[in-house]
Amino acid sequence: MDQNHQTSVSTAPLVHGGDWVGYSEKYGTQPLDFSANVSPLGVPQGIKEAITAAAEIADRYPDPLCRSLCRKLAAHEQVSESDVLCGNGAADLIFRAVLAQKPKKALLPAPTFAEYEAALTACGCQVEYYFLREENDFRLDEGFLQAIIPGIDMVFICEPNNPTGVSSPREFLLRVAEQCSRCGALFMLDECFGDFLEKPETHTLKNTLSEFPNLVILKAFTKLYAMAGVRLGYALCANGELLKKMREAGQPWAVSSLAQAAGEAALDETAYVENVRKMVMQERPWIMEQLTNLGMRVVPGEANYLLFHCPISLIQPLRQQGILLRSCSNYHGLDENWYRTAVRTHEENICLIQALNEVVR
Repeated sequence: MDQNHQTSVSTAPLVHGGDWVGYSEKYGTQPLDFSANVSPLGVPQGIKEAITAAAEIADRYPDPLCRSLCRKLAAHEQVSESDVLCGNGAADLIFRAVLAQKPKKALLPAPTFAEYEAALTACGCQVEYYFLREENDFRLDEGFLQAIIPGIDMVFICEPNNPTGVSSPREFLLRVAEQCSRCGALFMLDECFGDFLEKPETHTLKNTLSEFPNLVILKAFTKLYAMAGVRLGYALCANGELLKKMREAGQPWAVSSLAQAAGEAALDETAYVENVRKMVMQERPWIMEQLTNLGMRVVPGEANYLLFHCPISLIQPLRQQGILLRSCSNYHGLDENWYRTAVRTHEENICLIQALNEVVR
């Protein structure tokens, strides 16, 4: 067995970023939150207006099939309407897929998004971890492909990965899809951060859905549109029977009428999206340079966040300065010296670097 390939059924504490409520209850003020990877430009005005307008029909049950939203998403993603399933955020769809598939054994890279493990272990699935190498910037390699063998029922990959921010070549992802197909594994490809890549259209596998009925692509409105509190995500898959099972694996009204209206409005916010993408592409290399100048080991991420290593404890000193940072100590393959920071506006990023300067100098 490859030394990077280990088996475990234990689970680490599932601590996420974005706990602004806990901070505000303790300190009585709002923090500058770098622990959650959400657009710092705020909720677009068009989405606010759509939510307000939808409140007029809040006395009615929402459409359980999200028909209007699915039609608009299908046109936006250039897929068939029957290939779209909406959910209460991508996390809801992760749990639905696991419940629908009932896998006995699954393969995860490590480190990666904790919700995959949470869903799998909740269903009694054995989880195998393929530990990514720091010296390779935590990138997937040939060993991961070799770990996809008969008996693996489900494989999760996040592209770009959370918390590392690095992506894999599209050709490699196609090989993963092919290997999963040969082994009878469901390939869950999380593209929630894909829109932050320089050329997302050349990286996505959505145009291969008809070739791989074992492929499910996950996307969400959370990060790009600053809709974390709305809870709206969707799955793309050409396997109608699987989508039917996923739909039946949860309660029928998972997506509120307000969230559906917000999603439709978000798809019209093309100028907002370009502004967010432009800001992230400008600010990410600046933050990386500043962190490097402070002596940090920074992983060259491609999303709206950066993973870095610092031998000094940062969480509490920064909290005392009103800043939340994401500790990565609960990620498999990382320890308490690894941190993740979101990419925010230039003014906010300056505040972070100044605060870090005071802590590490």
